[in-house]
Amino acid sequence: MERALWETSGHWQNYRQNMFLATTEDDRDYALKPMNCPGHMLIYGQGTKSYRDLPVKIAEFGKVHRYEPSGALHGLLRVRSFTQDDAHIYCMPEQLTEECLKVNDLVISIYRDFDFEDVRIKLSTRPENRIGSDESWDRSEDALRTALDQAGHPYTIFEGEGAFYGPKLEYVLRDAIGRDWQCGTLQVDFNLPERFGTTYVAPSGEKLAPVMLHRALFGSLERFTGILIEHHAGHLPLWLAPVQAVVATVTGAADDWARELAAALKLAGLRVETDLRNEKIGYKVREHALQKIPVQIALGGREAEEGTVTIRRHGTDKTRTLPLDEAVQALLAQAQPPGGQN
Repeated sequence: MERALWETSGHWQNYRQNMFLATTEDDRDYALKPMNCPGHMLIYGQGTKSYRDLPVKIAEFGKVHRYEPSGALHGLLRVRSFTQDDAHIYCMPEQLTEECLKVNDLVISIYRDFDFEDVRIKLSTRPENRIGSDESWDRSEDALRTALDQAGHPYTIFEGEGAFYGPKLEYVLRDAIGRDWQCGTLQVDFNLPERFGTTYVAPSGEKLAPVMLHRALFGSLERFTGILIEHHAGHLPLWLAPVQAVVATVTGAADDWARELAAALKLAGLRVETDLRNEKIGYKVREHALQKIPVQIALGGREAEEGTVTIRRHGTDKTRTLPLDEAVQALLAQAQPPGGQN
């Protein structure tokens, strides 16, 4: 996007050292977007908005690019180009606390679905290098404090750690070896709408600037994926695992039954692979255990003859033998994610 947009947003003056810049042959300056908010300001600005339209919510799974120091790069956990589950909520001041509470509750509930119970919340306040008036910063910080107090969540104040355009809540997850990673964020912003001349028509007919909430639930999807893999030591819950079950045969006589079973499981919505290789079953079991596939199904001549299924869950030597229909239903029930959405 062209330099003029980043000057309007304040990024050119306050964030340029963290942006990838380019100059064309006709001396026009551009920057790869480090965040989605200026683009969303342009989208909101298309057409007139009434107070009846608010809150307006714009979401984007957008790729962003930040010139991180090379020494800070760290696998999936810190990269220079990543996917952000970004959204911006435009609301009236009287809607602000309610919208902050909704975002906070959503973030916490999602982390619990992924088995993260130790979530730390940081309230980062105004930095020295900032835009906007002290009055707008007071209102923004008070809104975030009020939302956290009403939700009853403990939090820690980090003085001077906010973004240059507004204070923020940072949701911090602790990984398997005790490192803290900031993932989700919620920022209150009175400044960008004013800088872009963004308005809505109030009940009085007056044009007023909305409040803008910047929110990300996972933050960087790449970072969250890295934290998630380490948190579960690679043994993901059944609902989340890329391959939920593998059907392995003891003998070639069970190959047709394995194909039939795999087809039935896939039809039920499960993610299944087959292993029909001419290898010993012990070799297959060890290999799939190292891959941490949650469910292993071993089929021999008896299962093929009786139409049954022998199931072993990762991390245990115990097995269960069930009829086909019972096996499908049992696995399907266990594979339901929190909330029952597939």
